[in-house]
Amino acid sequence: MADQFKNHIDGKWLAASSGKTFENRNPANRDDLIGHFPASDTADVDAAVEVAKKAFAGWRLVPAPKRGELLYRVGEILKKYKEDLARIETREMGKILKETRGDVQEGIDCAFYVAGEGRRLFGETTPAELPNKFAMSVRAPIGVCALITPWNFPLAIPTWKLFPALICGNTVILKPAEDTPQTAGRFVEILNEAGVPAGVVNLVHGRGEDVGAALVRHRGVQLVSFTGSAAVGREIASVCGQHLKRVSLELGGKNGQIVMEDADLDLAVEGALWGAFGTTGQRCTATSRLIVHRDVSKKITDILVARAQKIKIGDGLDESVEMGPLINQAAREKVLRYIEVGKQEGARLLIGGSIYVAGSCANGYFFQPTIFDQVKPNMRIAQEEIFGPVLSIIEINSFEEAIDVLNGTRYGLSSSIYTRDVGRAFRAMRDIEAGITYINGPTIGAEVHLPFGGVKDTGNGHREAGTTVYDIFTEWKSIYVDYSGKLQKAQIDNAE
Repeated sequence: MADQFKNHIDGKWLAASSGKTFENRNPANRDDLIGHFPASDTADVDAAVEVAKKAFAGWRLVPAPKRGELLYRVGEILKKYKEDLARIETREMGKILKETRGDVQEGIDCAFYVAGEGRRLFGETTPAELPNKFAMSVRAPIGVCALITPWNFPLAIPTWKLFPALICGNTVILKPAEDTPQTAGRFVEILNEAGVPAGVVNLVHGRGEDVGAALVRHRGVQLVSFTGSAAVGREIASVCGQHLKRVSLELGGKNGQIVMEDADLDLAVEGALWGAFGTTGQRCTATSRLIVHRDVSKKITDILVARAQKIKIGDGLDESVEMGPLINQAAREKVLRYIEVGKQEGARLLIGGSIYVAGSCANGYFFQPTIFDQVKPNMRIAQEEIFGPVLSIIEINSFEEAIDVLNGTRYGLSSSIYTRDVGRAFRAMRDIEAGITYINGPTIGAEVHLPFGGVKDTGNGHREAGTTVYDIFTEWKSIYVDYSGKLQKAQIDNAE
């Protein structure tokens, strides 16, 4: 009999109030039933919000350094269970063990980094404009935060959101993706083991239409942090705007890697392979466009095709496998539709474009590494986020054209240029419209102590990770202390 998993509310493991459940299956093997999870609804959300509101009253008063010490313990426990967590992730979302170990390590790094912020969370002191008066600003927690997270980084992204929220003194309700609920449950178990008080972190499983929508609309939720598609992000922003609710959106990407004629081509190919086919292309930072100078276009295309054809596809729990499955049937159907779109638009399919069924892969959602060339910048496959192992090669004639092509989408998350010309590198840093730019590296590979996010349709201007994340999870409060013993009127008493 399959395992039965539960929500976590007020320190207790509970079934959905309706008693309904949904299945979670291994995308590499549809016969592998991981378990049944609560199909929660508004009643469960209401219960979690009420608990989080009550817990906030005490948690916000815990000194931030003490909150940091707790997060440090979380990091140590994550280290202890790193391999266990990686295997859970690979089984429920498919990417290879090397990558899921990296996902867990990112959570560990985030725990240790954010723990240190408990002794910072700096405000500012500044001279007051009147005598015998003191002025400063401090950070204050916001309240109950709803964290709605995706399936492709089922541990790292929750830690990016949850650890900063907690260090700032907020309480949270975590709503993980339906495709990766077990990782979230195991994460909450680790938070409990570290000593997070009951009610501070609550976990509610279920569909986005039910749980996610209820959290976004709930008047007891002061902040929503969401990672997912631009279409859903727009809906969330609209609802939060109506309620004047704080909202942080990390949305899609259509990332480009430029390869100039002076580039190290072997290095550029390594970057493109990792950027395009790592996580089976299911990253918001995936390299989906390779923008190549005409002088090296044929050479790099030939090398890339030869290398991509050798990628070993299969179950990510096999250490020799280099690329796992897509997350589910809907994702595979979406990729297939874009393959047909590319052909109809006149792009040339060089390799792939089909479901992969060799050996044991017939029972999973596998897809071949796919490369198109003769792609024009305005084609849909060069403009729309596919979220699969599909790379479009676009030929350009100059550095200036390369920058124009890279910037010519509605997204602006990650970007990359391969060149030996330092002048070009610095112009690219200046002129590329993206939140992240890599020089001689692929478009993927974020580090937790730098801001993460993008421009245009990639989000709403906030940044996760780094120090900027605390502007999401805190309110600024300005404080004035007048010890003059008399009424002083700013901008009046000090006017000439």
